[in-house]
Amino acid sequence: METLFDSTSSGIIATPFEPWWETPDFRDDLTEVVTSSASAVDKITALARLLQLTGCSPQIDQWERLLQLAAIDIGVARMLEPHVDALGILAEAGHETPDPDSAWGVYAADLPTHRVNVVDAGAENLLTGTKAWCSLAAELTDAIVIASGSDGNRAYAVNLRHPRVRPQTGAWPSLGLREIPSGSVVFDRAPATSVGPPNWYLDRPSFAWGGIRVAACWFGGALGLARRAAQTHLNRAGRSPMGEMQLGQLDAEIFAVRTMLAQTAAAADGDEKFSREHAWRLALRVRNNIYRSAQRIQLLSRELAGPAVLTSDAAFAKADADLTVYLSQHHGPRDEAALGENICAESDVDEV
Repeated sequence: METLFDSTSSGIIATPFEPWWETPDFRDDLTEVVTSSASAVDKITALARLLQLTGCSPQIDQWERLLQLAAIDIGVARMLEPHVDALGILAEAGHETPDPDSAWGVYAADLPTHRVNVVDAGAENLLTGTKAWCSLAAELTDAIVIASGSDGNRAYAVNLRHPRVRPQTGAWPSLGLREIPSGSVVFDRAPATSVGPPNWYLDRPSFAWGGIRVAACWFGGALGLARRAAQTHLNRAGRSPMGEMQLGQLDAEIFAVRTMLAQTAAAADGDEKFSREHAWRLALRVRNNIYRSAQRIQLLSRELAGPAVLTSDAAFAKADADLTVYLSQHHGPRDEAALGENICAESDVDEV
């Protein structure tokens, strides 16, 4: 069997007709990093180098490698994905290449009670306020932070280890993604470097591809559960018709997502220049479909593997809990409504 990541000619997306239920051979150095007790920074920087993910890699490579990583360990993929996102944002904005030993997050969530504003202090930008949902802020070195100013929202590069940046390290009782605490960060006139012009962060088409990259990780996590469940079933002495049905349902669901991602990657990496609206419409379609599919794959995997795995198989139980928390980040009905609004807006323009 070909070793994963030694070639870009095969993969879950690139070759959607190949069996998904066989666990690929992973390079020893990759497995060593994923299973190590290294710090988040060391894991992120090592994996970015091993997987050759710079943020400027073709979308199919980013989605493929992150989903395969999520199939091994959802938490590690969740750790790496924002770093890849940040590298892409910095490169697209023409920002200087960051230190290869730095590990980045992207903090864009806005809550009415948690907002960060930029204070213009002459030649220096200073951030003030509290940002919610800042994953691994106490461990990472840097982050892209979205802050509000008089000219709109803007992305800023911030050194998370500056004394005026204070991650709030309270309790994180989550059972899923336990290794990815996501608390608040207080910025007290923290120096920051602008990344791109005002409102650029959300307006660029590549924002949509980043949304699909996260969904690819959801799918990878679900795929890992499905592989474990399928192997449990295939190794049974007596296979029940109900199990055969569930395996068939898994296969159909997984094939649909693989082919959808293959077509979407071809579009994202192709010559067509997408507007922000068209790219985001495609992302909403893909994210909504993968969200539903990942939920169904998770349920079918539990049923096919049987109830014992949730109490006797630590890897399955952790992956199941991790995926549940990761999927909760989807905006659900709001994203479905946004897709409908996007279609109506184009229809209204066409009728003018």
